[in-house]
Amino acid sequence: MKIGALARVTGVSVRLLRYYEEQGLLTSYRAPGGHRHYTADAPTTVAQIRTLLAAGLPTKVIRDLMPCLLGDGPEVDACVLGHLQKQLNDLDTRIADLQEARASLNGLLNASMQASWTMPSLA
Repeated sequence: MKIGALARVTGVSVRLLRYYEEQGLLTSYRAPGGHRHYTADAPTTVAQIRTLLAAGLPTKVIRDLMPCLLGDGPEVDACVLGHLQKQLNDLDTRIADLQEARASLNGLLNASMQASWTMPSLA
């Protein structure tokens, strides 16, 4: 399957498919004319990549997980569940940090708005 056909089948741009290949997530072979060709399982691989990206995993982590994927779905071998749990814990920490920053910013905004309403006019 050529790259244009893979792009049509998966709904992923040619540019993004090339990026996946550069990151070591997707493999192709070159025909004598230099065109990229992909195996019949490439659409499944692209779908798995998209699922893992949607879960917030960076491409470096996805590359490490690719050999541990089971079947056609996003399931992974039990040996990497600890790694996924760490990613989830890191995400929870980032969310908590963002919520704290949001609350702080909201407090600053509210205090500033109240101060501007109660300031006497200098007319």
